[in-house]
Amino acid sequence: MIGLYCRVHHGGAKPLCPSCAQLHAYACRRLDMCRFGADKPPCEVCPVHCYARDYRARIREVMRYAGPRMLFVHPLETLRHLWRRLRSRRGVAPTRK
Repeated sequence: MIGLYCRVHHGGAKPLCPSCAQLHAYACRRLDMCRFGADKPPCEVCPVHCYARDYRARIREVMRYAGPRMLFVHPLETLRHLWRRLRSRRGVAPTRK
């Protein structure tokens, strides 16, 4: 999602711009340290906020732009994400490690 956002908003370079590369590295670090692990629910329904306030705002901006466009770029990942989101809202809670 960050790559899609960066290509459109920061000049279309193949590698990420420095700002987006930093955001991507931060997001990867935070996801690696998530206590839910592979069973992590989507961020909007997660009970734990992984990101610091300023990074959370940047991630939200990226998701608002790239989220609707992901269906055209990565349709299977989009459907998988929507399925996990529906399961999380129905009360099927992720298991903790």
